[in-house]
This record gives sequence, C-alpha cells and structure tokens, in this order.
Amino acid sequence: MWLLLSMDSSWADQRRQNALAQAQRLREREAAESAQASEYLQKFIVAARRSGVMPEQLYVSDGNGKRAKTPLQGWYLKADRSVAVAEDGQFYILTAPLSLAQRLRGVNPEASAPTLILGKGGRDGEQIDLTEALSMRVPTWAEG
Repeated sequence: MWLLLSMDSSWADQRRQNALAQAQRLREREAAESAQASEYLQKFIVAARRSGVMPEQLYVSDGNGKRAKTPLQGWYLKADRSVAVAEDGQFYILTAPLSLAQRLRGVNPEASAPTLILGKGGRDGEQIDLTEALSMRVPTWAEG
C-alpha cells in the first residue's frame, strides 16, 4: 500500500512540475510576443504621424451600438473599432459592457498587453495579424 501511495505521489509531483514548466514557457512566449507587438506599434505611430494619419478620439463600445467616450486619442486597428493604440503606444481593447452612467460620463479603459494576432480566440474571420491591420491603416508603417 505504501509503495502505491509513493508512486502516486511521485507521479503527481512530476505532473505538477511539468504543468508549472509549461505555464512558464507560455508566459515567456506571450511576453516575447507582446514585446514584438509593442515595437510594431511604436513604428506604426511614427509612420502614421509622418504620413499625416492623425490620432482620433477613442471610444469604448458595448457591441450593441452604445459607446462611451474615453480620455484617449489614438488609432483604431480593426474596422470594428474594437482595438486601438493610443498616442503613447499603449494598446487598448475597446469593447466592454457599459452602464448608463459610463455612457454619459465616459470611461477610462486600462491598457492591455498587445498581441501579434488581434482578436485571437474570437470567432472565425474576427482575427487579423497585427502587421496586416497596421498595413491597412498606414501601408508604409514597416518601412522606417
């Protein structure tokens, strides 16, 4: 009986260690992806300004046609205006449930870690490569 418990404990410890290592690798990969996306966003901002594509007022939408003003200026990155980069290079997901008070007074969204795939995990056709989205806004963003 003790031998069986010992084997079960060893097996469980090994699985736990494997899960922790896998989670660490995932965090490292996501951090590297976010760093690369941040570089792209910074290049995009410089290119947008150089090209005369000026930032605009950003709004949060609830997905049902209702929206709330934010204190942010920036560039929407998807046609549905669900994600944007602000003037300071921060990345924002601009969809959220909105209360009546928020719609009247506005909201101050929190920045998110940028990703190389916008809309990742969404429905088919709703995700787009970040570089493609940036090229649709400013075709020359990657040149300089």
